[in-house]
Amino acid sequence: MIQETIYLAGGCFWGTEHYMKTVAGVLSTRVGYALGKKETGNPQLPETVTYEEVCNHSGHAETVEVVFDADAISLHEILREYAYTIDPTSLGRQGMDFGIQYRTGIYSLTEAQRQTASDFLAELQQEYDRPIVVENLPLLQFIPAEEYHQDYLEKNPNGYCHIDFAAIARKKQRVVDEKKYRKPSKAELQAALTPLQYAVTQQNATEPPLSSAYWNSKQAGIYVDITTGEPLFSSRDKFPSACGWPAFAKPIDPNTLREFDDLSFNMIRTEVRSRVGNAHLGHVFDDGPAELGGLRYCINGAALRFIPKENMEAEGYGAFLQFV
Repeated sequence: MIQETIYLAGGCFWGTEHYMKTVAGVLSTRVGYALGKKETGNPQLPETVTYEEVCNHSGHAETVEVVFDADAISLHEILREYAYTIDPTSLGRQGMDFGIQYRTGIYSLTEAQRQTASDFLAELQQEYDRPIVVENLPLLQFIPAEEYHQDYLEKNPNGYCHIDFAAIARKKQRVVDEKKYRKPSKAELQAALTPLQYAVTQQNATEPPLSSAYWNSKQAGIYVDITTGEPLFSSRDKFPSACGWPAFAKPIDPNTLREFDDLSFNMIRTEVRSRVGNAHLGHVFDDGPAELGGLRYCINGAALRFIPKENMEAEGYGAFLQFV
């Protein structure tokens, strides 16, 4: 086993450490303060700094020392996991925390590590319109934080954490590239859709129950947003529902859906809309089959286009055959 160590600043180090400990291949973690400078006045004394001094602009960054098994996980993969936890375009702020100690940074022990970090940040920039502001510097120093900061969220399970673990789980399930799909103009939609399809997707209408050919269909294939072609649901996750509309246990990629509170008709419901097209699809309820996860995505058939499994390759959806 080859051990490698990298230092990552990602806002409050409680959350960053807690997340990195969950990554397979990470052997140990330790929180501390990196890159600042505090003179001791005595060269024979080790440099030290307190949390209070860091909070008062000592120049240090809250940082996590990550020791990992380089045979099990690469530095590039470690950095990808780290990137899930930060907004790399935010300068000196992560979550509710702001200040120089909450800046983001990758601090390396070798030039090879710094080059890997540079390559990774260049890749990451392609995912953002705003500039990436993550520091990429050699580690000048690392001062371990006080003991009560170490493994803080394990000691205090209800403690503050700026990282949204559920959101990261959704990101990791990303399989649909939204850049491949485009929302048509209003005129294009009016020309391409039937009056019912337009009313449902653009005016939040609901088709009559039992009216869609999809509601009880069992044919293998995928269901895409009728306005953009973005893949939404698979026949594998479709189940019979007495509601009269097509019902699915989950989307192919949870990132393709947007959820909103719907208080119309004196009800409290969760509306589901498509990501790229912003088309009204239907609603999601928590009364689905328990063995399938307990959710029921109740979707208007008029908002969907079905692509049979045998046609998926020819229509450019071959990459999604694994989900059917």
